Amino acid sequence: MTLGCLFCSLPGEEVRAVAELCSSTEPPEMEKLDMNASKEESVCHFSENKLYLSLTYSVVFVLGLPLNGTVLWSSWRQTKRWSCATIYLVNLMVADLLFVLTLPFLIITYCLHDSWIFGELLCRLVRFLFYANLYGSILLLTCISVHRFLGVCHPLRSMPYRTHRHAWLGAVTTWALVLLQVLPTLAFSQTAYIEGQVICYDTTSPENFDQFFAYAMALTLSGFVFPSLVILLCYSLMIRSLIRSEEILTRSGQAAQAKSIRTILLICGLFALCFVPFHVARTFYLIVSFLTAQDCQLLRAASMAYKMWRPLLSMSTCLNPILYFLLGSSNRVRLLQKLRQNKVAGQPVAGKGETSRGGQIWVLPK
Repeated sequence: MTLGCLFCSLPGEEVRAVAELCSSTEPPEMEKLDMNASKEESVCHFSENKLYLSLTYSVVFVLGLPLNGTVLWSSWRQTKRWSCATIYLVNLMVADLLFVLTLPFLIITYCLHDSWIFGELLCRLVRFLFYANLYGSILLLTCISVHRFLGVCHPLRSMPYRTHRHAWLGAVTTWALVLLQVLPTLAFSQTAYIEGQVICYDTTSPENFDQFFAYAMALTLSGFVFPSLVILLCYSLMIRSLIRSEEILTRSGQAAQAKSIRTILLICGLFALCFVPFHVARTFYLIVSFLTAQDCQLLRAASMAYKMWRPLLSMSTCLNPILYFLLGSSNRVRLLQKLRQNKVAGQPVAGKGETSRGGQIWVLPK
């Protein structure tokens, strides 16, 4: 029997009693969320471009998952001991993969018109992993830059410090610093009930925004500005050293110089494309929200700029595997060998002593 038929079978007074009961038994959590919504009536609200956000995050997920997975698989299968740069890059891929795995939650949310259906815990976790990936990537790229700087400008004096032990120590220290930096996001991130649906705040609720603004500015300085200055200093000194030694380089020295130039171009390009525009747009948005919260036109422009660059920042998870692939010829060779071995394993087995088409002898794994 349906609910409507059940109500039809009740007397008139009992129907009215059931209706009053249903209308008065609202969950306590829903009442609390409604109170939050009532506090925000004076705040500017404007819709996001859900199609742009969902499509961009979908592209990042489709590209980032196999790229980072392939790099980690190739590194795990590697029998040769990892170099210091590989240690940093593998940690970078792990950070990227953890973030990429959260993207389906954001894609579904934007497809549902910003309605968050996954609960409070996942809301906090998704926001936490976004910032952990962002500032973990920046610090790990800083470690790579410092390592390359020591190898180019102080090759002999820095040898005791450019070891696998120090590389792992640097990676562990990076993760510890990142956790300390972004741990407050677990407290600031939360859900709220607004305009008939549950949302997951990208920053924090309006009543906590003043505290979040101070935290966000400190995080930008410690997690982005300071590491960026370190990278700029390292690369400025590297370029000066490379220019001075250009005329006396041997063939091996020219190869090392080319590798250093690739590192400079790739990391600076990554910062210019992803990290710098995002932090400029985000800082502008936070300052406008803090100083002129009632100027809806200016706030709308700042919000559009911030939310345009936020998914583009995630493209760094697709570019970091390319960084791994291009930083060293050994990485390229190992990856191509693995892919070629898989292709060979899928070929039909030739007779013993026979050659395959093209005159090459296939060596099949035992």
